[in-house]
Amino acid sequence: MSDELVQERRGAVLVARLNRPDARNALNGPMIRGISAAIEEAEQDADIRAIVLTGTGDRAFCAGMDLAAFAAEGESGSGDEATTRGFFRLIEGEVSVPVVGAVNATAVAGGFEVLLGCDVIVASEDAEFGLPEVKRGLFPAGNGTFLGTRIPLGIALELMLTGERIDALRAYDLGLVNRVVPPDQVLDHALELAETIAANGPLGLAAVKELGRLAVTDAARARERIRHWQEVVFSSEDAKEGATAFVEKRTPVWKGR
Repeated sequence: MSDELVQERRGAVLVARLNRPDARNALNGPMIRGISAAIEEAEQDADIRAIVLTGTGDRAFCAGMDLAAFAAEGESGSGDEATTRGFFRLIEGEVSVPVVGAVNATAVAGGFEVLLGCDVIVASEDAEFGLPEVKRGLFPAGNGTFLGTRIPLGIALELMLTGERIDALRAYDLGLVNRVVPPDQVLDHALELAETIAANGPLGLAAVKELGRLAVTDAARARERIRHWQEVVFSSEDAKEGATAFVEKRTPVWKGR
């Protein structure tokens, strides 16, 4: 695994940390491939029930794409589809494992778009958020234009059209982040949230994650998928285990099937 992404297991939670503090944790090829590999490995490991995504240092969660690295000689790009698939599924909100964003500092441009791929977000009270691409003659092409599915459309358009930032408390008021905490408590709160999520049935988690997102972006498709998930979840061993554990007043032992 690349040094640009540091991983640590905390029980059923995988902590993945963007680790380029001198570059404000900007995304380069090795980091994107590292994130992609971590996502796909987590999805294949039944013992990992949640992911916490955070950054190193107190300057930035992620400053977006490292344009200098991608323009440099010999840096042809982030990689081929096979080595970046997990990363792009993350920013599209398609990762099956719940993802908690632990925003240690500012998240802008592509870093903000990575954050939008997270399901719940804990932010430092010093964090700022923004999509400044229009200031550079660009636009947020990594799903940032879907910001209006997370916050009111008028506010989303204001952020995209002006390129200006908002602070953590404003993000909380808009419902963009779930908790705002002191900087030194971000990871602890994110882990607490991830562990609470990870204690639940994995099939049920996969169902509500997919259906909850689809209900916002494609309600008709969500209704179709409910029938699929009903068949999978309600007939599963975990459904029987959940009911049995409730009756027996004990912690359920999930199998993910």
